[in-house]
Amino acid sequence: MFKPLMTAAALVLTAGAAAAETHEIEMLNRGEAGIMVFEPAYVKAEPGDVVRFVPTDPGHNVESIGGMLPDGVEAFKTKYNEAFELTVDEEGLYGVKCTPHYGMGMVALIQAGDAVNLDAARAVKQRGKAGARFDEIFANVE
Repeated sequence: MFKPLMTAAALVLTAGAAAAETHEIEMLNRGEAGIMVFEPAYVKAEPGDVVRFVPTDPGHNVESIGGMLPDGVEAFKTKYNEAFELTVDEEGLYGVKCTPHYGMGMVALIQAGDAVNLDAARAVKQRGKAGARFDEIFANVE
Protein backbone atom coordinates (compact mmCIF):
# COMPACT_ATOMS: atom_id res chain seq x y z
CA MET A 1 0.00 0.00 0.00
CA PHE A 2 1.27 3.49 -0.90
CA LYS A 3 1.97 5.86 2.02
CA PRO A 4 2.47 9.57 1.41
CA LEU A 5 5.94 10.79 2.34
CA MET A 6 4.66 14.07 3.78
CA THR A 7 1.41 15.35 5.15
CA ALA A 8 -0.24 18.32 3.47
CA ALA A 9 0.86 20.57 6.37
CA ALA A 10 4.46 19.42 6.02
CA LEU A 11 4.35 20.14 2.28
CA VAL A 12 3.13 23.68 2.94
CA LEU A 13 5.88 24.27 5.51
CA THR A 14 8.53 22.85 3.20
CA ALA A 15 7.30 24.97 0.29
CA GLY A 16 7.45 28.09 2.47
CA ALA A 17 10.99 27.32 3.59
CA ALA A 18 12.10 26.75 0.02
CA ALA A 19 10.70 30.15 -1.01
CA ALA A 20 13.03 32.09 1.32
CA GLU A 21 15.72 34.07 -0.49
CA THR A 22 19.24 34.96 0.57
CA HIS A 23 20.35 38.54 -0.10
CA GLU A 24 24.03 39.46 0.11
CA ILE A 25 25.48 42.75 1.35
CA GLU A 26 29.21 43.40 1.06
CA MET A 27 31.17 45.38 3.65
CA LEU A 28 33.57 47.53 1.63
CA ASN A 29 36.30 50.11 2.15
CA ARG A 30 35.44 51.57 -1.26
CA GLY A 31 32.36 50.99 -3.36
CA GLU A 32 30.16 52.67 -5.95
CA ALA A 33 28.64 54.95 -3.29
CA GLY A 34 32.00 56.08 -1.86
CA ILE A 35 34.24 54.94 0.96
CA MET A 36 33.25 52.75 3.92
CA VAL A 37 29.97 51.39 2.59
CA PHE A 38 27.59 48.49 2.69
CA GLU A 39 26.66 47.51 -0.87
CA PRO A 40 23.87 47.41 -1.57
CA ALA A 41 22.84 49.84 1.16
CA TYR A 42 19.15 48.96 0.72
CA VAL A 43 17.64 45.50 0.44
CA LYS A 44 13.97 44.71 -0.11
CA ALA A 45 13.27 41.29 1.38
CA GLU A 46 10.30 39.27 2.51
CA PRO A 47 9.76 38.01 6.07
CA GLY A 48 11.72 34.78 6.42
CA ASP A 49 14.46 35.81 3.99
CA VAL A 50 18.12 35.81 5.02
CA VAL A 51 20.47 38.77 4.62
CA ARG A 52 24.12 37.71 4.54
CA PHE A 53 26.76 40.33 5.35
CA VAL A 54 30.09 39.52 3.72
CA PRO A 55 33.31 41.10 5.08
CA THR A 56 34.81 41.69 1.62
CA ASP A 57 37.27 44.20 3.07
CA PRO A 58 38.69 43.87 6.62
CA GLY A 59 37.86 46.10 9.58
CA HIS A 60 34.06 46.05 9.48
CA ASN A 61 31.21 44.63 11.53
CA VAL A 62 27.42 44.74 11.61
CA GLU A 63 25.43 46.27 14.47
CA SER A 64 21.73 47.07 14.71
CA ILE A 65 20.79 50.69 15.28
CA GLY A 66 18.64 51.36 18.35
CA GLY A 67 15.09 52.37 17.39
CA MET A 68 15.47 50.99 13.87
CA LEU A 69 14.26 47.42 14.34
CA PRO A 70 10.76 45.98 14.11
CA ASP A 71 9.01 45.20 17.40
CA GLY A 72 10.20 41.91 18.88
CA VAL A 73 13.59 41.86 17.13
CA GLU A 74 16.59 41.66 19.45
CA ALA A 75 19.54 43.98 18.96
CA PHE A 76 22.67 42.40 17.49
CA LYS A 77 26.37 43.21 17.07
CA THR A 78 29.02 41.09 15.38
CA LYS A 79 32.77 40.88 15.77
CA TYR A 80 35.00 42.55 13.20
CA ASN A 81 35.74 40.68 9.96
CA GLU A 82 32.94 38.21 10.63
CA ALA A 83 30.34 37.09 8.10
CA PHE A 84 26.84 37.40 9.51
CA GLU A 85 23.45 36.07 8.51
CA LEU A 86 20.30 37.85 9.66
CA THR A 87 16.95 36.16 9.17
CA VAL A 88 14.38 38.93 8.86
CA ASP A 89 11.43 37.16 10.44
CA GLU A 90 9.49 40.27 11.46
CA GLU A 91 7.96 42.71 9.00
CA GLY A 92 9.47 46.19 8.99
CA LEU A 93 12.72 48.11 8.63
CA TYR A 94 16.06 46.97 10.03
CA GLY A 95 18.71 49.70 10.35
CA VAL A 96 22.33 48.56 10.57
CA LYS A 97 25.71 50.20 10.89
CA CYS A 98 29.39 49.34 10.91
CA THR A 99 30.42 50.41 14.41
CA PRO A 100 33.79 52.04 13.62
CA HIS A 101 32.60 53.67 10.37
CA TYR A 102 29.09 54.75 11.39
CA GLY A 103 29.97 58.47 11.50
CA MET A 104 31.42 58.10 7.98
CA GLY A 105 28.00 56.94 6.77
CA MET A 106 28.51 53.17 6.68
CA VAL A 107 24.86 52.24 7.19
CA ALA A 108 22.27 50.05 5.48
CA LEU A 109 18.54 49.50 5.58
CA ILE A 110 16.68 46.25 5.11
CA GLN A 111 12.96 46.27 4.42
CA ALA A 112 11.13 43.02 5.17
CA GLY A 113 7.60 43.15 3.80
CA ASP A 114 5.80 46.39 4.68
CA ALA A 115 7.70 49.24 6.37
CA VAL A 116 5.49 49.13 9.46
CA ASN A 117 8.04 51.02 11.60
CA LEU A 118 8.93 53.69 9.01
CA ASP A 119 8.10 56.70 11.19
CA ALA A 120 10.05 55.35 14.17
CA ALA A 121 13.05 54.44 12.00
CA ARG A 122 13.11 57.88 10.33
CA ALA A 123 12.92 59.59 13.73
CA VAL A 124 16.20 58.06 14.98
CA LYS A 125 18.89 60.73 15.21
CA GLN A 126 21.96 59.70 13.21
CA ARG A 127 25.60 60.65 13.72
CA GLY A 128 27.92 62.29 11.19
CA LYS A 129 27.35 61.38 7.53
CA ALA A 130 24.96 58.58 8.49
CA GLY A 131 22.02 61.00 8.49
CA ALA A 132 22.60 62.14 4.89
CA ARG A 133 23.22 58.57 3.80
CA PHE A 134 19.96 57.40 5.38
CA ASP A 135 18.08 60.26 3.66
CA GLU A 136 19.22 58.73 0.35
CA ILE A 137 18.43 55.17 1.42
CA PHE A 138 14.94 55.97 2.77
CA ALA A 139 13.98 57.14 -0.74
CA ASN A 140 13.94 53.44 -1.72
CA VAL A 141 11.42 52.35 0.91
CA GLU A 142 8.20 51.06 -0.63
